[in-house]
Amino acid sequence: MEAYYNCLRCKDRRVRILTRDGRQHEGVITDVDRYNVYLRTDNGSAHTSAFWGNSFASNQILTLSLFTLLAIALI
Repeated sequence: MEAYYNCLRCKDRRVRILTRDGRQHEGVITDVDRYNVYLRTDNGSAHTSAFWGNSFASNQILTLSLFTLLAIALI
């Protein structure tokens, strides 16, 4: 539940998110629900845990499970 409230405090702000598997993601948190955080990225790709999106599109939404979050930092 702590990750949920941390993400809510950072909504509409640019962040760097570190996940438990060691990956880093940068972008703006656009939405948060009880299970996921939605991150608008500038790197031109989007994916969820089961789907990789169009690599030629920009400003895509990355869906991350709140369970996988290790740290969130404002940048």
